[in-house]
This record gives sequence, C-alpha cells and structure tokens, in this order.
Amino acid sequence: MEKFNVFDCSMVELDRHHSDRKGNLSVVENGLTLPFDVKRVYYLYDVPGGENRGAHAHKELSQLIIAASGSFTVTLDDGKCKRSFFLNRPYHGLYVKPGMWRDLEDFSSGAVCMVLASDVYKKEDYIRDYQEFIKFRNNL
Repeated sequence: MEKFNVFDCSMVELDRHHSDRKGNLSVVENGLTLPFDVKRVYYLYDVPGGENRGAHAHKELSQLIIAASGSFTVTLDDGKCKRSFFLNRPYHGLYVKPGMWRDLEDFSSGAVCMVLASDVYKKEDYIRDYQEFIKFRNNL
C-alpha cells in the first residue's frame, strides 16, 4: 500500500448545474468525478451540538466527504501532520485517501455529512485506536 500524507488529500469541486427556476444539481459519476468507483454511500445527520464523529482511520478505503447541508470541520492526521478542512458547500467534497485518521467536528444545526466510499463496509479495514493507527503508519 502506498503511504499517503494529509497533503495528498484535497478538496474536489463537483459539477454544478444551475436553473434559475428549479435550483441546483451536482453530479458524481463513477469513472469520471473520482479516482475510485463508489460502492457505498452513507450520511450522518442530527449530530448533537458539541459532538464529534469519525475518530478512526481506514487501511484501504478512499472516501469523498460532502457537507450536503450545513457545515462541519474534518481534521485529517497522517501520524506526523494534521490538516483541517471546513466543509460548507454541497458542491465541494473532501477526497480522503487511505491511511488517514479523521475527526469530524463543529457540526452546524441541521448539518448532513454524506460520504461516498470506494468499498462496502468491512470491519477489518477500520482502525479505531489512535496508538494502533500510529503503529500502522510506522509499518507502511
């Protein structure tokens, strides 16, 4: 597996289609928008004020994280450096490469966090302990 760092993760601007009468539409298509095919989509909502989500890493999974509504902050950590991203536009997504610890925090009222993932849920792909994450990163 390639060893990525937080600077390999970046914001992606999604196509926007605007109609004065009917609102906006953004599109994500396998093989065109992202460097991975989407195999799972899930979303977080009704996160109570002051609560955090995430607090884990994935060994092999890639993700695109989108603030479908409202806003929140994603902090990525590669074991040596941290980088924070403020998501507040439904046409911007954060492309997170494998091997990044992520924390999601500062959810606004009514925020919806949508995640497009490169694979289905696999328990063995998760690292939920930060010290285990550091060992994983040091062994890459």
